[in-house]
Amino acid sequence: MDHRLAVVMATDMVGYSRLMEIDELGVLARLKKYRQELIDPEITRSRGDIVKTTGDGMLVTFESVRDAVACAITIQEQMVSFEDEICEEKKIRFRVGINLGDIIFDEDDIFGDGVNVAARLEGLAEPGGISVSDIVHQSVSDRIDAPFRDMGAQRVKNISRPIRVWQWAPYEPPTRKAPEISLNQRVNYCQSADGTHLAWASTGAGTPVLKAPNWLNHIEYEWTSPVWGDFLSEYSKLCRLVRFDQRGNGLSDWEVDDISEDRMIDDMLAVADAAELESFGLFGISQGAAFSMRFAAKYPKRVKFLILLGGYARGRMMRDDPDAAQFYEASKAMVSAGWGSPSPFYRHFFTSAYIPDATKLEGDSFDEMQRVSTSPENAMKIMGMNAYVDARIEARSIRVPTLVLHAKGDMAVPIKEGREIARTIPAAGFVELPGANHCMIRGHPGFDEFFQEIGPFLTENSI
Repeated sequence: MDHRLAVVMATDMVGYSRLMEIDELGVLARLKKYRQELIDPEITRSRGDIVKTTGDGMLVTFESVRDAVACAITIQEQMVSFEDEICEEKKIRFRVGINLGDIIFDEDDIFGDGVNVAARLEGLAEPGGISVSDIVHQSVSDRIDAPFRDMGAQRVKNISRPIRVWQWAPYEPPTRKAPEISLNQRVNYCQSADGTHLAWASTGAGTPVLKAPNWLNHIEYEWTSPVWGDFLSEYSKLCRLVRFDQRGNGLSDWEVDDISEDRMIDDMLAVADAAELESFGLFGISQGAAFSMRFAAKYPKRVKFLILLGGYARGRMMRDDPDAAQFYEASKAMVSAGWGSPSPFYRHFFTSAYIPDATKLEGDSFDEMQRVSTSPENAMKIMGMNAYVDARIEARSIRVPTLVLHAKGDMAVPIKEGREIARTIPAAGFVELPGANHCMIRGHPGFDEFFQEIGPFLTENSI
């Protein structure tokens, strides 16, 4: 066995099993042609060595980072023209991951952490695209004229540390600049009661507000999202906003067995203590409203006020509502069938419900953030927890100022659930916002109105 530094490129054909089922002989014939005319010659020209191949992919090593990245870009760009006349359903597309690391060479195979990272990067790439590790990007950023988009640090399966990922795609949209206030963010880590590591950060100054976990977070990647970036920026101008990635997603630990309501409360407490928040407000979106109410009831001396947006006290399976139950069953089917797929079709089921009025750019961003934020297994666990959450009893005991806001046409959580919260919490105020989006997006109805309402509320309840 031989240990040495090398560049590893991992490739995989998108939807290989599906394509083979549609046209087995045709796919194999085209793949053979592409390897003979494009892939293998380009690898040889770039001084790469094919270590091994599978039916739908290969592992290749290079001595030069620049050669590896240039080779991958050339192959992906040429594949677009090679498949130009093939219908969308039958197109062959590859995903590519590239990493530089210490590799174990053992006869005709390679092993080691560097290989595993390359394989995980490949899984994060868009169909027809390339994902590279930060060390690879640093090596080529000023040597290759190709735009790579910063996807921030990512948690990937079976790799304990977060990996910063950069992405290239043939039709990559313009990179969205993160709001200036995000530059002040520093990611910190703390441990929950059961030892789970949680990533948290804060921005802004003034009255401290802890944001409860909601459907999938990524405290770094959210800043470049057209759905979340401006929202978080505006919120951080009004207070000190403390956010964290709930267990099982984002930059927090993914390999966790217990994803439950009780653990969410433990995690909120751990972050509050780590951020040295003695007396603070809670901000809950969607199921985060239920977690906020449970936390406030359990730790009444710590919580000074609540702001709840698009929230509910009872999950879908606790509402005795056949439509809600049907949506939950459909959601489970979508996650089970294809959450890990590079196709956004399965995740778009959620996007279309949460932000029905989104532009294509906003919808695509929300789709992608779901994909990079968690694994299919954890998405299923989080969704199950949210479906059965019930904070109605706790809501009745809350005695702190509470502002409940809800979009009139919210399709993800009907406005009646928000009104029910306001009726249950003594002396809670209720504001009906215009629009149909579950998330408040700049340029859409409800965004400006939301901040017009919470600004005075935060001033009145400043700590």
